[in-house]
Amino acid sequence: MQQQLLMPSIDLYNTPLTIGEQSFMSRLMLGTGKYKTLKEAIDSINASESAIVTVAIRRAQNAKNLGKSNLIDCLNWQKIWLLPNTAGCKTAEEAIRVAILGREMAKKLGQINNNFVKLEVIPDPKYLLPDPIGTLKAAEYLVQKKFTVLPYINADPMLAKQLENIGCATVMPLASPIGSGQGLQNISNIKIIIENSNIPVIIDAGIGTASEASKAMELGASAVLLNTAVAKASSPNLMAEAMKSSVISGRIAYLAGRMTKTIQAQPSSPTDSISFI
Repeated sequence: MQQQLLMPSIDLYNTPLTIGEQSFMSRLMLGTGKYKTLKEAIDSINASESAIVTVAIRRAQNAKNLGKSNLIDCLNWQKIWLLPNTAGCKTAEEAIRVAILGREMAKKLGQINNNFVKLEVIPDPKYLLPDPIGTLKAAEYLVQKKFTVLPYINADPMLAKQLENIGCATVMPLASPIGSGQGLQNISNIKIIIENSNIPVIIDAGIGTASEASKAMELGASAVLLNTAVAKASSPNLMAEAMKSSVISGRIAYLAGRMTKTIQAQPSSPTDSISFI
């Protein structure tokens, strides 16, 4: 009888991602904007098996006020953790108000202990680059109010460390501008942030395809958050599947440890101490 090879479970290598007091098995987070239809969004989120889904509170509130269906009403929030975000806020004060609305929304969905907020303060309408001063100001206030703050930032190692020091649960440096699909354009700074950080580093914005998500994880990032790469793919649910697999493979490759690069070639089949009959 042929012996069956037992492959070790991926879960043996993929330890939970811990943010604040919550732990998650998936290291892929998905956004909810830009999909053509609600069904397409739901199918993609399900295909990704993301444990955390981020929702723009302003957009969700506007849809609710207009009596329109939105993802808040269509997803199973017993299985998915809501990450409210302050997208659309131009000032620290705006972001704080929207964060409070987001916490109330999470509680209405039954997530009583959900104090998460993805903090975005973006006054720049052209490049959508986050305001470091406004972000730091809002983060400091929200941390004091017992929020679990996940701030979206430029790949700035000094700002990342300041946010960690005031009590943020993660830092979320951009790979490249939001929705650009340019991939990892700030690798050197991201490496410094990861090296210096004692909290999870989540790569957010600019990822365009699965290989880029895998590369982010190979650098040692704790997780990847993306939206446009899936929503604007020709087949969003297939791209969601690809992203799920790439984040897992990138994580395992990081844990495995990359071989050292060399200038000269090294034979994979050395001839020393080999006798030929």
